[in-house]
Amino acid sequence: MEWEFSILYALQEIHNPLLDQIMLFITSLGDDGWFWLAIGAVCLVFKKHRKMGLQLLLSMLGTFIIGNLIIKNLVARPRPCDIDTAVNLLISRPHGHSFPSGHSINSMVAAVALFLNNKKIGIPAVIIATFIGFSRLYLFVHFPTDVLAGFILAILIAVGVDWGFRQVQIKMVEKK
Repeated sequence: MEWEFSILYALQEIHNPLLDQIMLFITSLGDDGWFWLAIGAVCLVFKKHRKMGLQLLLSMLGTFIIGNLIIKNLVARPRPCDIDTAVNLLISRPHGHSFPSGHSINSMVAAVALFLNNKKIGIPAVIIATFIGFSRLYLFVHFPTDVLAGFILAILIAVGVDWGFRQVQIKMVEKK
């Protein structure tokens, strides 16, 4: 944990008013997954993107169940801001435990679901998701391993959902 605090403290050294505002905006994109849920809902409207939207939303449901309901409560890791309360937070202290990062897992699972279906949309989405994860470190509400674990779990879940969709498609073709 010491090496993780050294990263977080180094990020505290680069704070400035402009970067603070940018990070507040970026992290807000991950709040309750609203940004990604909206993208998933829009995809459902268009037949061409319906499968992508469904995969995104099912992947997010998976991360909610596995990451937020199960792992967070099993690990029950305190947030860095709970351990070092001397650091001034730019946001309200988030609810719940620290591991894995909910913002990171939800953002990356949605981005990977988009990427697996459409690289042109997926590449910018993965970049946005990576910045959202970084913002959680900058804001001193997650440890680096919270974000990294969120990213890894998100990739596994999105790939698993995509694999499941492919298996269903294969079965449907075989029935014809």
